[in-house]
Amino acid sequence: MTEREKMLAGLLYDCSDPELLAQWHKAKNLIRDYNSLDSENLSEKDRILFELLGGRGKNLWITAPFFVDYGNNIYFGDNCEVNMNCTFLDDNKIIVGNNALIAPNVQIYTAFHPTNAVDRFGLPKPDGSFEFCKTQTAPVKIGDNVWIGGGVVILPGVSIGNNVVIGAGSVVTKDIPSDVVAFGNPCRIVRENK
Repeated sequence: MTEREKMLAGLLYDCSDPELLAQWHKAKNLIRDYNSLDSENLSEKDRILFELLGGRGKNLWITAPFFVDYGNNIYFGDNCEVNMNCTFLDDNKIIVGNNALIAPNVQIYTAFHPTNAVDRFGLPKPDGSFEFCKTQTAPVKIGDNVWIGGGVVILPGVSIGNNVVIGAGSVVTKDIPSDVVAFGNPCRIVRENK
């Protein structure tokens, strides 16, 4: 099993794997180019997103700056908008449904680390240095017709249903079912959204 396969399976994997590092560097270079483009250069933005993302529907709008780890684990449906300064750590899949609005400063994480330092880094080498930290992942899924408010943090393994509003500043630690408004830290359902 390759390190990428381990990564996508949610197993401990080595971030320093050459295949993973090559994709990571490619994504960082593509997103640097995307973030430095003139705002009206839509054709070049479209070309970069085509090369960067794992998949996307029609009418995708991402306002720079935008930050990713690998890029190729991110999938968007139709008619999605991602506002400025969002960070998608896509060490596993981030799947966003149709008609999603993602406000500024949203952070979506799929990666996490063992809480025990020895499990994270291994034992120190004779020179005192450590290996790359070991990482695990869990995918994030966001349904159709979802609005994620500004500054929201979505943690690994979370699924958000359809027709959901997540209030600004929330930290989403658990699954959120369809047809609700939820907010807070930790994020909690406050009412139905029908």
